Amino acid sequence: MAMLAMERIQLGAKAKDKVDAIRLAGELLVSGGCVTSEYIEGMQERERSMSTYLGVGVSIPHGMYENYTHIMRSGLSVLQIPDGVEWEEGENVYLVIGIASSSDEHMHVLQSLAEALEDEEKLQLLIHTADPQQVIDVLEGVSTE
Repeated sequence: MAMLAMERIQLGAKAKDKVDAIRLAGELLVSGGCVTSEYIEGMQERERSMSTYLGVGVSIPHGMYENYTHIMRSGLSVLQIPDGVEWEEGENVYLVIGIASSSDEHMHVLQSLAEALEDEEKLQLLIHTADPQQVIDVLEGVSTE
């Protein structure tokens, strides 16, 4: 099963702040059948305890260990915010990648995402594309198929 699916990608989104952006990324995971709605609060709690900001305009919010019971199946959501949203003081995020995975998959997913996002051309494509299939194509390296 693929970690990312078309229905969990939202392009051209707007978020008023990082709390709103995390909620939107979490709702994509909920509507995609990956997590229960309680998982979103875990994502918010993780952000309050430790920033999920990677740099280069990307954040990867995910739940806490206690939230693993709220995961129904592993998956990613992608929230593209072309205008950006302030994440850290003076640092904007344009791409929010929500993660729901078991502890074993979790580190592999984070590592694969970091490697994919090191390529500036791919990063800019993800931030500006209007085609969700391009998002899947760029991030297909994190697929478990």
